[in-house]
Amino acid sequence: MADKMDYNKLAELIFPDITGTVDDLEARFPKRDLPEGAKVTRFAPSPTGYMHIGGLYAAMISRKLAKQSGGVFYLRIEDTDRKRELENGVEEIINSLNKFDLGFDEGPFEGSPVTYAPYKQSERKEIYQICVKKLMQEGYAYPDFTTAEELDAIRAKQEAAKVDIGYYGEYAVGRNLTYEQIEEKLAAGEPYVVRLKSPGEAGKTVVYSDPIRGKIEMPENMMDVVLLKSDGIPTYHFAHAVDDHFMRTNMVIRGDEWLASYPLHKQLFELCGFELPEYAHISPIMKMEISVDEDGNEHQHKRKLSKRKDPEAAVGFYQEQGYPSESVLEYLMTIANSNYEEWHAANPDKTIDDFTLSLAKMPASGALFDMVKLNDVSKEMISTFSEEKCYEKIMAWAKEFDEKLYEFGTNDKESFLKTISLWKMSGNKVRKDVGKWSDLAEMFGYLYVPEDELKLSYEVDEKYNADQMAEIINEYKKDLFLDAENWFAEMKVMGDKLGYCPNVKEYKKNPDAYKGSITDVCTIVRVAVTGKKNSPDLATIMNVIGKDRTIGRLDKFLAAIGK
Repeated sequence: MADKMDYNKLAELIFPDITGTVDDLEARFPKRDLPEGAKVTRFAPSPTGYMHIGGLYAAMISRKLAKQSGGVFYLRIEDTDRKRELENGVEEIINSLNKFDLGFDEGPFEGSPVTYAPYKQSERKEIYQICVKKLMQEGYAYPDFTTAEELDAIRAKQEAAKVDIGYYGEYAVGRNLTYEQIEEKLAAGEPYVVRLKSPGEAGKTVVYSDPIRGKIEMPENMMDVVLLKSDGIPTYHFAHAVDDHFMRTNMVIRGDEWLASYPLHKQLFELCGFELPEYAHISPIMKMEISVDEDGNEHQHKRKLSKRKDPEAAVGFYQEQGYPSESVLEYLMTIANSNYEEWHAANPDKTIDDFTLSLAKMPASGALFDMVKLNDVSKEMISTFSEEKCYEKIMAWAKEFDEKLYEFGTNDKESFLKTISLWKMSGNKVRKDVGKWSDLAEMFGYLYVPEDELKLSYEVDEKYNADQMAEIINEYKKDLFLDAENWFAEMKVMGDKLGYCPNVKEYKKNPDAYKGSITDVCTIVRVAVTGKKNSPDLATIMNVIGKDRTIGRLDKFLAAIGK
């Protein structure tokens, strides 16, 4: 751009209809009245309908920092790329985070405060143009008519010269247009973008202190990046600077893939006259992958959780599987701060809401996502739930993901609560078998799967023959006692009648005197009813499923063994 350019005149040529000023915006979006040290954080996704577990992780951290400091956590939708937008994408984001109890103080939803609205970038076009116009008035922005073919030619020239690739300095040919040339191109209807006229210089650096990574030194930005695309919509880099300033964000939590953009973002804030927020760059969530080389040797290496390769990368996976939201968040907190587990052990009755998150204690390198550990955390969490709380959470999950289970729970809550007590308690001891609600049909199908869909794979020990098992089942069918309190005593009597020792110790002393022990009798009935050698209290199970279903299963078992 010529040195004697009249920048005010140029700005009026490019933005004739923009009459508002940055001062107007400063008055419209005042500084927030918050306690000293309060963090204003945001979650700013695109409404694509897909949420990565890393997004949930970042949202949890952002919300936690705001809440523990008396600040504000808001939702902003970055929907400038309309091609990727999914219908109802915003609602899906809000619903997903609400399911994990990560609600927002502000955002594009009913009931939100509106002081800093709108919260969708697609509705803030004039705000961006006001700010670009000011940059142009000050000589830091210009219209660029360079075509795609011309950009390719510039790149080829740079590659041949082995210099930095990009639109900058002598290669930023759009800088050199005169006012008259620009006027002619506009009159001819040539498309253009608006670029930053970067004052950055090669060889200069910026120093940055990241709360997670410490001191970092990077080259200063010297690229004339695009600020407004040809349709007048801002690029992410410019929009985020404008939005974070006027929404008064003072803490930005983002992935480390944005670290390289820090010099540009710092430059944009400074040129616009905005106060730079604090940036913290979190490491990606990784998984361990095993590969085999051509010699058959196994190698382990870390890689990022992939949307394409890994079902567990999607937040929807955890909802479909039925992990309680508390379990997922607690596990993510163990990734975020290594001291959380020690704190939780010392404060078992407290929740993550009571924990103080420290950015300084976050991992600077990618943390491994361990599904085994998540399951352990979730089993521990579910074991602390009351039966009523389990019921409510199971019903909320089943309503969306397991119609038959939902019908059972809503039609017969009393029996359903009994099933919960079965797998939660073993006498006075709390069991920790269930880590997610989808486990119920898999682990306890004999309780939850409808009879016409139930397929039991009988875990029968080879030491039992068909005649022996049929004798026990037929004898049990005669009286079919179901009284839980006296059930075991009745089984001993029945077993003794058939030649099975009612006392295990006595049986071990003289095994040749008996067909087996009471353990064998109970095991055969248990396998017939549940398909498994081990289960919670069998008498209670039969009471829950009822007499008719119990008889039906005994008959199916007899048929399965050819009797």
